Amino acid sequence: MSTLELNNVSKSFLKTESDEVTHALDQINLKIEKGEFISIVGTSGCGKSTILRMVAGLIPPTQGALIFDGEEIKGPSPKRGMVFQKPTLFPWLTVEKNISFSLRMQGKYRGNEKKVEELLNMVGMQDFRKDYPHQLSGGMAQRVALIRTLINEPEILLLDEPLGALDAFTRMNMQDEILNMWKKQGNTVLMVTHDVDEAIYMGTRVLVMEPRPGKIKEDIRINLDYPRNRSSHKFTEYRNYILEMLDFGQNEA
Repeated sequence: MSTLELNNVSKSFLKTESDEVTHALDQINLKIEKGEFISIVGTSGCGKSTILRMVAGLIPPTQGALIFDGEEIKGPSPKRGMVFQKPTLFPWLTVEKNISFSLRMQGKYRGNEKKVEELLNMVGMQDFRKDYPHQLSGGMAQRVALIRTLINEPEILLLDEPLGALDAFTRMNMQDEILNMWKKQGNTVLMVTHDVDEAIYMGTRVLVMEPRPGKIKEDIRINLDYPRNRSSHKFTEYRNYILEMLDFGQNEA
């Protein structure tokens, strides 16, 4: 059973122009079992995205260790795929070629053409397959970035506000599609979001972060069956509790 562990992980950044040290995270201890869907919420600057970048192997911890499948994370790996807040597409490639790029590099494109087609249809991009990134809206480009990562079926999928640029209807549709793929593939997902409803709707657990330096304030297990009813009494209870943890309680003026 592949697990992800963060053991006493802290992260600091040095501002070279002022020699000022920013303490982004302080002694994060976390254990995530294979197949969990972890939603991470918190105010800006609490280190949510920093956690994802460390799990991706893009930056090292200042202190502590991140362990996946019994090995310390020392750098990037195809086992850990990340979707960023802003789409990072190759501007010289079409939508279709952006999506299939990694398959082509691995020599796995032949026999997986249907998979590319299914993903294009999933996000409504089948009519834009020959377009280039500069011809797409921000939301369309983010959809392409998302399925370009999903096509590799990573063991850990890291989502950094991937749906923020989408309209409400597309966003809800993509939430369900991501959940369907997660259930089908059985991978582990860590998702950063500022949308509390989204965190509850998708996550098996919700981590509530507090800032300066970033710490896990609450680790909440969401005991609701899928698909979830956003208007149910239990869903509303979770929403109100998390908002209180974030200091946005109902009694606030």
